[in-house]
Amino acid sequence: MPITRRHFGLAGAAAAAALALPRAAFADDAVTIGYSGPLSGGAALYGKRCLTGIQMAADEINAAGGISVGGKSLKLTVKGYDDRYSPAEAALNAKRLHQQDGAAVVFVPHSGGIFAVQAFNQQEGFLLAAYSSVPSITERGNTLTLRIPPAYDNYVEPFVGYEMKRFGKKLAMAGGDHEYAKLWAKAIGPAWEKAGGTIVASNPMSYNKDTDFYSGVSKVLAAGPEVMFIGGASEPTGLVIKQARELGFKGGFVIMDQAKLDEIARVTGGLDALDGAIGVLPVSYDESAPAQSFVKRYKATHQDAPSSEAELNYIALYIVAEAMKKAGTTTDAKAIRTACDATAKALTPEQNPGNVTGIGPHGGLISNAYAGAVENGKIVQVPLSGATH
Repeated sequence: MPITRRHFGLAGAAAAAALALPRAAFADDAVTIGYSGPLSGGAALYGKRCLTGIQMAADEINAAGGISVGGKSLKLTVKGYDDRYSPAEAALNAKRLHQQDGAAVVFVPHSGGIFAVQAFNQQEGFLLAAYSSVPSITERGNTLTLRIPPAYDNYVEPFVGYEMKRFGKKLAMAGGDHEYAKLWAKAIGPAWEKAGGTIVASNPMSYNKDTDFYSGVSKVLAAGPEVMFIGGASEPTGLVIKQARELGFKGGFVIMDQAKLDEIARVTGGLDALDGAIGVLPVSYDESAPAQSFVKRYKATHQDAPSSEAELNYIALYIVAEAMKKAGTTTDAKAIRTACDATAKALTPEQNPGNVTGIGPHGGLISNAYAGAVENGKIVQVPLSGATH
C-alpha cells in the first residue's frame, strides 16, 4: 500500500513529518490508533517495521468488519508521526495524537520517547504501547503502559549458558558504545562472571558511526577470547563478525537483541560466518504454525520478510483492539488496559503468532519465546522459558 508524507507545524518545535496511510473516511465510526517513531534518518527502517505490524493488524481487523463497541461497528485508522528518534518530538506527537486526533492508544518504539510520554500519559488518560526491551519501562509504576517486546534481561542467562557450554569461559566485551548497548553490557558482564567465566577484554565500539572495526576487533582478539559480546544495528554488527572471522576468530558470539541474525547474514555473506552465534530468533525461522501463517500473510503484501518488530506490534494492536471490545469503550484507557490481560489470553493463533500468553503484573507481555542460535549453517530455536515482555 503506498505511503505518503505530510508535514505538520508544531508550535515551539521543529516540524514533525506525519505518515498518512490512505484509508476510507470513517468519521465518527473510526478509532484512531496513534504512532510516534523514527520514519526518517538512520532508524527509519526500524520505525517503519514497527508501524507496518500495527497497520497489518488494523487492515485485517477492518477487513473483518472492525470492532463492535456500544452497538456500533468501528474501523481502525492508524495515524503515525515521525519523531526522528527524539524524545521531545515523541512527547509532542503523543500529545497531538491524543488531544487533536483522539487516540486512546499511542505506540512508541524507543525508550527515550517512552520515558518522555510516561511523564504525562496517565494524567492525560491514554494508553502507551511501548516497544522497547528496557526493563525499567514497566518498573516505574505507570499503570497505562503496555511493554511489548521481551525485556532484554530475559536473554542474558540463556545466552551466557549456551555460549559458555559450547565455547568456553573467556569473554571479550565488544558491543556498541551507545546507551542501549551499555545497558546490555552491564547485564552480560556480571552474569558471565557469576556463571564462572572471565572477561578477558573490553573495548566498546561506535556501531552507529564507524564503518571499519578491524582495529577494535583486533584489540579484543589479542586477549584470546572464546566468545565475543557484540551488538548494535544489524549492518555494523555483521561487519564486526565478518572482520572477526577474517582475523581468525573461531569462537561464538552473544548478540544483543537490537541486531537480527537474518539481517546480519546478508552482511556476512550467509549464516556460515555466524556459526556459534546466539541472538533473537528471526520470525521466519519460528517453526510454529501461527508464525509461519503470519509470515505467509505478511509476504503476500510486502517484499521483505517480517521482523520481530512487525510481529510483536501486530499482536499488541490485536490485544488492544480486543480489549476495547471487551471493555465496551474506545476512550477509557484505564478500562482498556484492565481488559488487556484477558484479551491477550484469548487471542486466536492467527492473531498471536508470537505465542503471547498474558500480561505481567507490571504491564509487560508474557510469552513462551525463543532465541535463535546458528548451528552448522542453520538457525535453530533455543527456549526462553516464560519470557516476560
